[in-house]
Amino acid sequence: MAKRKFKLEQSERQDLLGSYRSSQNAATRTRYQAVRLYGEGYPVSQIEEITGCSRSSLMEWCRAYRQDPVQSLEDKRLGGNRAKLEETEIEELQDTLHQYTPRERLGDLSSTTHGQFWAVKDLALLLREKYNVEYKQRASYVTLLHRCGFSYQKTEKVYKNHSQFNIADFEEELEKN
Repeated sequence: MAKRKFKLEQSERQDLLGSYRSSQNAATRTRYQAVRLYGEGYPVSQIEEITGCSRSSLMEWCRAYRQDPVQSLEDKRLGGNRAKLEETEIEELQDTLHQYTPRERLGDLSSTTHGQFWAVKDLALLLREKYNVEYKQRASYVTLLHRCGFSYQKTEKVYKNHSQFNIADFEEELEKN
């Protein structure tokens, strides 16, 4: 078995302990703890049990710590998806949705017959027009409607290419028969 060459000085241990206590990120805290324990001479199996990290991760963190003690153990992941709309834009959108009907805002492009209620298609059109934003999934639009204080309702079908005159004639024919 190879002899361990990684030893920490007392000042380095104190620095790691201080960084561990001041860090809010759990992954970074685990790294500080694992490197400090390894530098104090704890067996790798015991460090794995305490921190829940693998041997390869521990060795990688120790190598990185030797190179750059200050920044090497920080968690560099950004985390989460970046929102397509800022909070101010969402508030502005909420005001728009509550102030106007789809018919007032989009005109004949609204997806419902009367254009009174906001639908997913209307919201998608408004976002594309006003903010140049397009979501890939329908659920994102539904979530945004909920954030703006609306509940999702299934919309009626609108056939834009049927003229109202032809529909009225057809309904009259049905009533005669």
